[in-house]
Amino acid sequence: MSVATASASEPQAGARVPADQVIVLFGATGDLAKRKLLPGMFHLSRSGLMPERFRIIGTARHGIDLDEFRELARESVQGSGRRALDEGEWERFAESLRFAAVGDGFGDLADAVDAARGDLGGDAGLLFYLSLPPKAMAATIEGIGAGGLGDGARVIIEKPFGTDLDSACRLNAELLAVFAEQDIYRIDHYIGREAVQNLLALRFANGMFEPIWNRNHIDHVQIDIPETLSIEMRGSFYEETGAFRDMVVTHLFQVLGFVAMEPPTALEPKPLGLEREKVFDSMSPLRPENVVRGQYAGYRDEDGVAPDSDTETFVAVKAFVDNWRWEGVPFFLRTGKRLAESKHLLTIAFAQPPRRMFPLDCDQIVESFGRDHLSFELGEPGSISASFLAKVPGPTIQLGEAHMQFSYADTFGGPEQALDPYERLIHDVMVGDRTLFTSSDAIERLWQISEPVLQEPPPVQVYEPGSWGPEAAHQMIVPRRWHLPSDHV
Repeated sequence: MSVATASASEPQAGARVPADQVIVLFGATGDLAKRKLLPGMFHLSRSGLMPERFRIIGTARHGIDLDEFRELARESVQGSGRRALDEGEWERFAESLRFAAVGDGFGDLADAVDAARGDLGGDAGLLFYLSLPPKAMAATIEGIGAGGLGDGARVIIEKPFGTDLDSACRLNAELLAVFAEQDIYRIDHYIGREAVQNLLALRFANGMFEPIWNRNHIDHVQIDIPETLSIEMRGSFYEETGAFRDMVVTHLFQVLGFVAMEPPTALEPKPLGLEREKVFDSMSPLRPENVVRGQYAGYRDEDGVAPDSDTETFVAVKAFVDNWRWEGVPFFLRTGKRLAESKHLLTIAFAQPPRRMFPLDCDQIVESFGRDHLSFELGEPGSISASFLAKVPGPTIQLGEAHMQFSYADTFGGPEQALDPYERLIHDVMVGDRTLFTSSDAIERLWQISEPVLQEPPPVQVYEPGSWGPEAAHQMIVPRRWHLPSDHV
Protein backbone atom coordinates (compact mmCIF):
# COMPACT_ATOMS: atom_id res chain seq x y z
CA MET A 1 0.00 0.00 0.00
CA SER A 2 1.31 3.47 -0.80
CA VAL A 3 2.31 5.84 1.95
CA ALA A 4 -0.19 8.61 2.76
CA THR A 5 1.00 12.06 1.74
CA ALA A 6 -0.25 15.58 2.28
CA SER A 7 -2.94 16.91 -0.01
CA ALA A 8 -2.25 19.19 -2.91
CA SER A 9 -3.24 22.19 -0.78
CA GLU A 10 -0.36 24.50 0.04
CA PRO A 11 0.14 25.45 3.69
CA GLN A 12 -0.03 29.08 4.77
CA ALA A 13 3.17 31.04 4.11
CA GLY A 14 5.63 30.49 6.96
CA ALA A 15 3.83 27.40 8.31
CA ARG A 16 6.11 24.49 9.17
CA VAL A 17 5.43 21.04 7.72
CA PRO A 18 6.12 18.35 10.35
CA ALA A 19 8.64 15.59 9.83
CA ASP A 20 7.39 12.08 9.02
CA GLN A 21 5.77 10.47 12.03
CA VAL A 22 3.49 7.85 13.50
CA ILE A 23 0.56 9.10 15.60
CA VAL A 24 -0.99 6.68 18.10
CA LEU A 25 -4.48 7.81 19.09
CA PHE A 26 -5.68 6.27 22.36
CA GLY A 27 -9.45 6.50 22.76
CA ALA A 28 -9.85 6.45 18.98
CA THR A 29 -13.47 5.27 19.15
CA GLY A 30 -14.44 7.84 21.79
CA ASP A 31 -16.42 11.06 21.55
CA LEU A 32 -13.49 13.49 21.38
CA ALA A 33 -11.74 11.51 18.65
CA LYS A 34 -14.92 11.44 16.55
CA ARG A 35 -15.86 15.10 17.10
CA LYS A 36 -12.46 16.77 16.95
CA LEU A 37 -9.32 14.69 16.56
CA LEU A 38 -9.98 12.61 13.44
CA PRO A 39 -11.68 15.48 11.56
CA GLY A 40 -8.90 17.79 12.72
CA MET A 41 -6.08 15.61 11.42
CA PHE A 42 -7.95 15.18 8.12
CA HIS A 43 -8.24 18.95 7.79
CA LEU A 44 -4.53 19.35 8.55
CA SER A 45 -3.81 16.78 5.84
CA ARG A 46 -5.80 18.55 3.15
CA SER A 47 -4.29 21.90 4.25
CA GLY A 48 -0.77 20.60 3.70
CA LEU A 49 0.07 20.72 7.42
CA MET A 50 0.42 17.03 8.16
CA PRO A 51 3.79 15.33 7.55
CA GLU A 52 4.55 14.39 3.96
CA ARG A 53 4.36 10.77 5.12
CA PHE A 54 2.42 9.65 8.21
CA ARG A 55 0.51 6.85 9.87
CA ILE A 56 -2.36 7.21 12.35
CA ILE A 57 -2.85 4.15 14.56
CA GLY A 58 -6.16 4.17 16.39
CA THR A 59 -6.34 2.15 19.57
CA ALA A 60 -8.88 1.33 22.26
CA ARG A 61 -9.54 -1.44 24.77
CA HIS A 62 -12.14 -3.07 22.53
CA GLY A 63 -10.95 -3.91 19.05
CA ILE A 64 -12.58 -3.14 15.71
CA ASP A 65 -11.22 -4.10 12.33
CA LEU A 66 -9.51 -1.64 10.02
CA ASP A 67 -12.48 -1.19 7.71
CA GLU A 68 -14.69 -0.32 10.68
CA PHE A 69 -12.16 2.23 11.92
CA ARG A 70 -11.90 3.83 8.50
CA GLU A 71 -15.68 4.02 8.26
CA LEU A 72 -15.85 5.59 11.74
CA ALA A 73 -13.25 8.16 10.66
CA ARG A 74 -15.11 8.91 7.43
CA GLU A 75 -18.39 9.49 9.28
CA SER A 76 -16.56 11.75 11.72
CA VAL A 77 -15.06 13.84 8.94
CA GLN A 78 -18.37 14.10 7.08
CA GLY A 79 -20.17 15.18 10.25
CA SER A 80 -17.62 17.82 11.22
CA GLY A 81 -19.34 20.69 9.43
CA ARG A 82 -16.35 21.65 7.28
CA ARG A 83 -16.52 21.77 3.47
CA ALA A 84 -17.79 18.83 1.40
CA LEU A 85 -15.62 15.72 1.44
CA ASP A 86 -13.32 15.36 -1.56
CA GLU A 87 -12.91 11.67 -2.40
CA GLY A 88 -9.30 12.03 -3.53
CA GLU A 89 -8.31 13.79 -0.30
CA TRP A 90 -10.19 11.21 1.72
CA GLU A 91 -8.50 8.26 0.04
CA ARG A 92 -5.07 9.72 0.73
CA PHE A 93 -5.97 10.17 4.38
CA ALA A 94 -7.69 6.77 4.74
CA GLU A 95 -4.53 5.02 3.54
CA SER A 96 -2.74 6.32 6.63
CA LEU A 97 -5.16 4.74 9.12
CA ARG A 98 -4.41 1.62 11.16
CA PHE A 99 -5.98 0.08 14.27
CA ALA A 100 -4.64 -2.01 17.17
CA ALA A 101 -6.57 -2.96 20.32
CA VAL A 102 -4.90 -2.85 23.77
CA GLY A 103 -7.49 -4.75 25.80
CA ASP A 104 -5.15 -7.77 26.08
CA GLY A 105 -1.91 -5.81 26.41
CA PHE A 106 0.30 -3.59 24.29
CA GLY A 107 1.89 -6.27 22.11
CA ASP A 108 -0.32 -5.68 19.07
CA LEU A 109 0.19 -1.93 19.37
CA ALA A 110 3.97 -2.32 19.54
CA ASP A 111 3.86 -4.46 16.39
CA ALA A 112 1.69 -1.86 14.63
CA VAL A 113 4.11 0.92 15.58
CA ASP A 114 7.09 -1.07 14.30
CA ALA A 115 5.30 -1.82 11.04
CA ALA A 116 4.29 1.83 10.56
CA ARG A 117 7.81 3.06 11.21
CA GLY A 118 9.07 0.46 8.75
CA ASP A 119 6.67 1.82 6.13
CA LEU A 120 7.98 5.35 6.71
CA GLY A 121 11.66 4.46 6.65
CA GLY A 122 12.43 3.68 10.28
CA ASP A 123 13.37 7.17 11.50
CA ALA A 124 9.84 8.60 11.73
CA GLY A 125 8.88 10.34 14.94
CA LEU A 126 6.34 8.84 17.35
CA LEU A 127 3.49 10.76 18.98
CA PHE A 128 0.96 9.43 21.49
CA TYR A 129 -2.38 11.22 21.98
CA LEU A 130 -4.06 10.13 25.23
CA SER A 131 -7.73 10.95 24.70
CA LEU A 132 -8.70 9.09 27.86
CA PRO A 133 -10.59 9.59 31.13
CA PRO A 134 -8.34 10.36 34.14
CA LYS A 135 -8.80 6.89 35.67
CA ALA A 136 -7.30 5.25 32.56
CA MET A 137 -4.19 7.46 32.35
CA ALA A 138 -1.87 5.70 34.79
CA ALA A 139 -2.28 2.20 33.33
CA THR A 140 -1.85 3.51 29.78
CA ILE A 141 1.30 5.46 30.59
CA GLU A 142 2.70 2.42 32.42
CA GLY A 143 1.91 0.19 29.42
CA ILE A 144 3.68 2.56 27.02
CA GLY A 145 6.73 2.57 29.27
CA ALA A 146 6.78 -1.20 29.83
CA GLY A 147 6.74 -1.77 26.08
CA GLY A 148 9.65 0.60 25.55
CA LEU A 149 7.51 2.79 23.33
CA GLY A 150 8.12 6.05 25.18
CA ASP A 151 11.80 6.47 24.36
CA GLY A 152 12.16 9.67 22.32
CA ALA A 153 8.38 9.88 21.76
CA ARG A 154 6.10 12.84 22.37
CA VAL A 155 2.81 12.60 24.26
CA ILE A 156 -0.31 14.76 24.31
CA ILE A 157 -2.40 14.45 27.47
CA GLU A 158 -5.95 15.74 27.79
CA LYS A 159 -7.22 17.75 30.75
CA PRO A 160 -8.05 17.51 33.57
CA PHE A 161 -4.46 17.18 34.74
CA GLY A 162 -5.43 15.54 38.01
CA THR A 163 -8.26 16.59 40.30
CA ASP A 164 -6.19 18.23 43.05
CA LEU A 165 -2.56 18.91 43.94
CA ASP A 166 -1.76 15.36 45.07
CA SER A 167 -3.25 13.68 42.00
CA ALA A 168 -1.57 16.19 39.68
CA CYS A 169 1.81 15.45 41.30
CA ARG A 170 1.24 11.70 40.88
CA LEU A 171 0.24 12.09 37.23
CA ASN A 172 3.30 14.22 36.49
CA ALA A 173 5.54 11.65 38.20
CA GLU A 174 4.00 8.85 36.11
CA LEU A 175 4.54 10.82 32.91
CA LEU A 176 8.12 11.76 33.77
CA ALA A 177 8.96 8.11 34.43
CA VAL A 178 8.29 7.40 30.73
CA PHE A 179 8.70 10.71 28.84
CA ALA A 180 11.02 13.69 29.07
CA GLU A 181 9.35 16.93 30.25
CA GLN A 182 10.05 18.67 26.92
CA ASP A 183 8.15 15.84 25.18
CA ILE A 184 5.00 16.12 27.35
CA TYR A 185 2.28 18.38 25.90
CA ARG A 186 -0.58 19.11 28.30
CA ILE A 187 -3.28 20.25 25.90
CA ASP A 188 -5.87 22.91 26.67
CA HIS A 189 -7.84 23.43 23.47
CA TYR A 190 -9.15 26.78 24.70
CA ILE A 191 -5.68 28.32 24.36
CA GLY A 192 -5.61 27.18 20.73
CA ARG A 193 -8.32 29.67 19.81
CA GLU A 194 -7.25 32.43 17.42
CA ALA A 195 -8.92 35.08 19.55
CA VAL A 196 -7.06 34.00 22.71
CA GLN A 197 -3.73 34.12 20.92
CA ASN A 198 -4.59 37.54 19.53
CA LEU A 199 -4.25 38.90 23.06
CA LEU A 200 -0.50 38.65 22.53
CA ALA A 201 -0.70 40.57 19.25
CA LEU A 202 -2.93 43.28 20.67
CA ARG A 203 -0.73 43.86 23.71
CA PHE A 204 2.74 43.50 22.31
CA ALA A 205 2.37 44.63 18.68
CA ASN A 206 0.50 47.87 19.38
CA GLY A 207 2.02 50.79 21.27
CA MET A 208 -1.38 52.15 22.32
CA PHE A 209 -2.25 49.28 24.68
CA GLU A 210 0.78 48.04 26.62
CA PRO A 211 1.46 51.38 28.39
CA ILE A 212 -2.02 51.34 29.98
CA TRP A 213 -2.12 47.59 30.71
CA ASN A 214 -1.63 47.93 34.48
CA ARG A 215 -3.17 48.83 37.84
CA ASN A 216 -2.90 52.58 37.15
CA HIS A 217 -5.41 52.42 34.30
CA ILE A 218 -7.35 49.16 34.66
CA ASP A 219 -9.98 48.86 37.39
CA HIS A 220 -10.72 45.15 36.99
CA VAL A 221 -10.70 42.23 34.54
CA GLN A 222 -13.52 39.78 33.78
CA ILE A 223 -13.18 36.38 32.13
CA ASP A 224 -16.67 35.08 31.48
CA ILE A 225 -17.62 31.76 29.83
CA PRO A 226 -21.36 31.18 30.33
CA GLU A 227 -23.05 28.27 28.56
CA THR A 228 -26.70 27.60 27.79
CA LEU A 229 -26.04 23.85 27.52
CA SER A 230 -26.65 21.37 30.32
CA ILE A 231 -24.12 18.66 31.24
CA GLU A 232 -25.47 16.70 28.23
CA MET A 233 -25.42 13.07 29.39
CA ARG A 234 -22.04 13.51 31.10
CA GLY A 235 -23.36 13.17 34.63
CA SER A 236 -20.79 10.66 35.86
CA PHE A 237 -17.90 12.75 34.45
CA TYR A 238 -19.27 15.98 35.83
CA GLU A 239 -19.80 14.50 39.28
CA GLU A 240 -16.05 13.80 39.45
CA THR A 241 -15.00 17.25 38.23
CA GLY A 242 -17.56 20.05 38.45
CA ALA A 243 -17.29 23.50 36.92
CA PHE A 244 -14.34 24.61 39.06
CA ARG A 245 -12.01 21.74 38.12
CA ASP A 246 -13.32 21.48 34.55
CA MET A 247 -13.12 25.16 33.61
CA VAL A 248 -11.45 27.44 36.15
CA VAL A 249 -8.25 25.53 36.93
CA THR A 250 -7.73 24.95 33.21
CA HIS A 251 -9.28 27.37 30.71
CA LEU A 252 -9.93 30.49 32.79
CA PHE A 253 -6.63 30.48 34.67
CA GLN A 254 -4.76 29.97 31.39
CA VAL A 255 -6.51 32.98 29.81
CA LEU A 256 -5.69 34.97 32.95
CA GLY A 257 -2.03 34.08 32.38
CA PHE A 258 -2.10 35.59 28.88
CA VAL A 259 -3.87 38.75 30.11
CA ALA A 260 -1.58 39.38 33.09
CA MET A 261 1.84 38.28 31.82
CA GLU A 262 4.79 40.64 31.49
CA PRO A 263 6.26 41.27 28.03
CA PRO A 264 8.44 38.28 27.13
CA THR A 265 11.96 38.80 25.85
CA ALA A 266 10.91 37.13 22.58
CA LEU A 267 7.78 35.57 21.10
CA GLU A 268 9.22 32.11 21.55
CA PRO A 269 8.04 29.14 23.61
CA LYS A 270 10.46 29.39 26.53
CA PRO A 271 10.16 33.16 27.24
CA LEU A 272 6.36 33.07 26.85
CA GLY A 273 6.06 30.06 29.13
CA LEU A 274 8.25 31.65 31.78
CA GLU A 275 6.18 34.84 31.87
CA ARG A 276 2.89 32.93 32.19
CA GLU A 277 4.36 30.86 35.01
CA LYS A 278 5.44 34.05 36.80
CA VAL A 279 1.79 35.13 36.78
CA PHE A 280 0.72 31.87 38.40
CA ASP A 281 3.52 32.17 40.96
CA SER A 282 2.25 35.68 41.81
CA MET A 283 -1.39 34.65 42.27
CA SER A 284 -2.71 34.57 45.82
CA PRO A 285 -4.29 31.31 46.99
CA LEU A 286 -8.03 31.54 46.44
CA ARG A 287 -10.15 32.31 49.49
CA PRO A 288 -13.43 30.38 49.89
CA GLU A 289 -15.27 33.62 50.69
CA ASN A 290 -14.25 34.91 47.24
CA VAL A 291 -15.86 31.95 45.46
CA VAL A 292 -19.54 31.38 44.65
CA ARG A 293 -20.67 27.88 43.70
CA GLY A 294 -24.05 27.22 42.10
CA GLN A 295 -26.06 24.29 40.80
CA TYR A 296 -28.88 24.62 38.28
CA ALA A 297 -32.30 23.43 39.35
CA GLY A 298 -32.83 19.94 37.93
CA TYR A 299 -29.16 18.95 37.88
CA ARG A 300 -29.73 16.23 40.47
CA ASP A 301 -32.30 14.62 38.16
CA GLU A 302 -29.71 14.12 35.38
CA ASP A 303 -28.49 10.58 34.61
CA GLY A 304 -25.39 9.68 36.60
CA VAL A 305 -25.89 12.43 39.19
CA ALA A 306 -26.28 11.65 42.90
CA PRO A 307 -29.65 12.71 44.36
CA ASP A 308 -27.84 14.72 47.04
CA SER A 309 -25.03 15.96 44.79
CA ASP A 310 -22.93 18.91 46.00
CA THR A 311 -21.23 19.31 42.59
CA GLU A 312 -21.23 22.84 41.21
CA THR A 313 -22.44 23.59 37.69
CA PHE A 314 -21.63 27.30 38.15
CA VAL A 315 -18.69 29.06 39.73
CA ALA A 316 -17.64 32.67 40.13
CA VAL A 317 -14.20 33.57 41.50
CA LYS A 318 -12.42 36.73 42.60
CA ALA A 319 -8.66 36.28 42.16
CA PHE A 320 -5.64 38.54 42.59
CA VAL A 321 -2.19 38.71 41.03
CA ASP A 322 0.13 40.12 43.68
CA ASN A 323 2.83 41.82 41.66
CA TRP A 324 3.81 45.37 40.75
CA ARG A 325 1.65 45.53 37.62
CA TRP A 326 -1.58 44.17 39.07
CA GLU A 327 -1.54 44.92 42.81
CA GLY A 328 -5.11 45.51 43.99
CA VAL A 329 -6.77 44.76 40.63
CA PRO A 330 -9.41 42.01 40.98
CA PHE A 331 -9.80 39.35 38.28
CA PHE A 332 -13.39 38.12 38.19
CA LEU A 333 -13.90 34.70 36.61
CA ARG A 334 -17.29 33.15 35.89
CA THR A 335 -18.54 30.05 34.11
CA GLY A 336 -21.55 27.78 34.33
CA LYS A 337 -24.09 25.55 32.65
CA ARG A 338 -27.71 26.40 31.77
CA LEU A 339 -27.12 30.17 31.86
CA ALA A 340 -28.86 32.85 29.84
CA GLU A 341 -26.37 33.05 26.97
CA SER A 342 -23.36 31.21 25.59
CA LYS A 343 -20.34 33.49 25.27
CA HIS A 344 -16.56 33.47 25.63
CA LEU A 345 -15.87 36.97 26.87
CA LEU A 346 -12.86 38.79 28.24
CA THR A 347 -13.51 42.32 29.50
CA ILE A 348 -10.84 44.86 30.43
CA ALA A 349 -12.62 47.56 32.46
CA PHE A 350 -10.73 50.84 32.69
CA ALA A 351 -10.55 53.13 35.70
CA GLN A 352 -12.63 56.30 35.84
CA PRO A 353 -10.88 59.58 35.03
CA PRO A 354 -9.35 61.20 38.12
CA ARG A 355 -11.62 64.22 37.78
CA ARG A 356 -15.22 64.48 36.58
CA MET A 357 -15.54 67.24 33.98
CA PHE A 358 -19.09 66.62 32.79
CA PRO A 359 -22.37 67.84 34.35
CA LEU A 360 -23.71 65.93 37.34
CA ASP A 361 -26.71 64.67 35.37
CA CYS A 362 -24.26 62.67 33.26
CA ASP A 363 -23.48 60.53 36.30
CA GLN A 364 -26.67 58.55 35.74
CA ILE A 365 -25.56 57.72 32.21
CA VAL A 366 -22.16 56.64 33.48
CA GLU A 367 -23.81 54.51 36.15
CA SER A 368 -26.14 52.76 33.67
CA PHE A 369 -23.35 52.22 31.15
CA GLY A 370 -20.59 51.06 33.48
CA ARG A 371 -16.91 51.65 32.89
CA ASP A 372 -15.40 52.12 29.47
CA HIS A 373 -13.91 48.82 28.44
CA LEU A 374 -12.38 46.56 25.84
CA SER A 375 -14.30 43.34 25.22
CA PHE A 376 -12.79 40.30 23.54
CA GLU A 377 -15.19 37.69 22.17
CA LEU A 378 -12.98 34.63 22.43
CA GLY A 379 -15.32 32.29 20.57
CA GLU A 380 -14.82 31.49 16.91
CA PRO A 381 -14.23 33.47 14.77
CA GLY A 382 -13.96 36.15 17.49
CA SER A 383 -14.03 39.92 17.73
CA ILE A 384 -12.71 42.85 19.75
CA SER A 385 -14.92 45.81 20.68
CA ALA A 386 -14.23 49.07 22.46
CA SER A 387 -17.14 50.57 24.41
CA PHE A 388 -16.90 54.15 25.65
CA LEU A 389 -18.91 57.29 26.31
CA ALA A 390 -19.13 59.97 23.63
CA LYS A 391 -20.99 63.25 23.26
CA VAL A 392 -24.41 62.95 21.64
CA PRO A 393 -24.77 65.48 18.79
CA GLY A 394 -26.77 68.53 19.86
CA PRO A 395 -26.59 71.91 21.59
CA THR A 396 -26.09 70.47 25.11
CA ILE A 397 -23.55 68.21 26.74
CA GLN A 398 -25.11 64.77 26.79
CA LEU A 399 -23.25 61.49 26.86
CA GLY A 400 -24.18 58.31 25.02
CA GLU A 401 -22.75 54.84 24.68
CA ALA A 402 -20.53 54.31 21.64
CA HIS A 403 -18.76 51.26 20.17
CA MET A 404 -16.03 50.33 17.76
CA GLN A 405 -15.63 46.71 16.69
CA PHE A 406 -13.13 44.54 14.90
CA SER A 407 -14.34 41.19 13.53
CA TYR A 408 -11.97 38.41 12.46
CA ALA A 409 -14.44 37.10 9.87
CA ASP A 410 -14.97 40.51 8.26
CA THR A 411 -11.27 41.38 8.19
CA PHE A 412 -9.49 38.11 7.50
CA GLY A 413 -12.14 35.88 5.95
CA GLY A 414 -14.28 32.97 7.07
CA PRO A 415 -13.50 29.83 9.06
CA GLU A 416 -11.72 28.15 6.15
CA GLN A 417 -8.86 30.60 6.74
CA ALA A 418 -8.35 29.40 10.33
CA LEU A 419 -7.47 26.20 12.10
CA ASP A 420 -9.69 24.65 14.73
CA PRO A 421 -8.00 24.93 18.18
CA TYR A 422 -7.30 21.20 18.29
CA GLU A 423 -5.83 21.33 14.79
CA ARG A 424 -3.51 24.17 15.70
CA LEU A 425 -2.32 22.46 18.88
CA ILE A 426 -1.78 19.06 17.22
CA HIS A 427 0.26 20.78 14.52
CA ASP A 428 2.28 22.61 17.19
CA VAL A 429 3.11 19.31 18.88
CA MET A 430 4.18 17.70 15.60
CA VAL A 431 6.64 20.54 14.93
CA GLY A 432 7.77 20.69 18.58
CA ASP A 433 6.38 24.18 19.36
CA ARG A 434 5.63 24.42 23.12
CA THR A 435 4.36 28.03 23.10
CA LEU A 436 0.76 27.17 24.00
CA PHE A 437 1.47 24.31 26.41
CA THR A 438 1.98 24.24 30.15
CA SER A 439 4.72 22.76 32.30
CA SER A 440 4.27 20.40 35.24
CA ASP A 441 5.36 23.17 37.63
CA ALA A 442 2.63 25.49 36.33
CA ILE A 443 -0.06 22.81 36.61
CA GLU A 444 0.93 22.01 40.18
CA ARG A 445 1.00 25.71 41.07
CA LEU A 446 -2.56 26.21 39.80
CA TRP A 447 -3.77 23.31 41.95
CA GLN A 448 -1.86 24.77 44.89
CA ILE A 449 -3.67 28.10 44.40
CA SER A 450 -6.97 26.20 44.34
CA GLU A 451 -6.38 24.02 47.43
CA PRO A 452 -8.21 26.26 49.96
CA VAL A 453 -11.41 26.11 47.88
CA LEU A 454 -11.13 22.36 47.26
CA GLN A 455 -10.59 21.70 50.97
CA GLU A 456 -13.36 24.03 52.19
CA PRO A 457 -15.75 24.57 49.27
CA PRO A 458 -18.54 27.07 49.90
CA PRO A 459 -22.03 25.54 49.73
CA VAL A 460 -23.73 25.31 46.35
CA GLN A 461 -26.65 27.66 45.74
CA VAL A 462 -29.47 26.61 43.42
CA TYR A 463 -30.17 28.84 40.43
CA GLU A 464 -32.84 28.72 37.76
CA PRO A 465 -31.92 27.53 34.25
CA GLY A 466 -31.79 30.48 31.86
CA SER A 467 -30.67 32.91 34.57
CA TRP A 468 -27.22 34.36 35.25
CA GLY A 469 -26.56 32.12 38.23
CA PRO A 470 -26.89 32.74 41.97
CA GLU A 471 -27.47 36.29 43.19
CA ALA A 472 -24.35 35.94 45.36
CA ALA A 473 -22.22 36.09 42.21
CA HIS A 474 -23.59 39.57 41.49
CA GLN A 475 -23.06 40.66 45.09
CA MET A 476 -19.47 39.45 45.02
CA ILE A 477 -18.55 41.99 42.34
CA VAL A 478 -20.35 45.03 43.88
CA PRO A 479 -19.84 48.00 43.43
CA ARG A 480 -18.80 46.76 40.01
CA ARG A 481 -21.06 44.63 37.85
CA TRP A 482 -20.72 41.85 35.34
CA HIS A 483 -20.55 43.10 31.76
CA LEU A 484 -23.26 40.78 30.51
CA PRO A 485 -23.01 39.88 26.81
CA SER A 486 -26.55 41.20 26.21
CA ASP A 487 -25.75 44.64 27.66
CA HIS A 488 -23.88 45.88 24.62
CA VAL A 489 -24.38 45.59 20.89
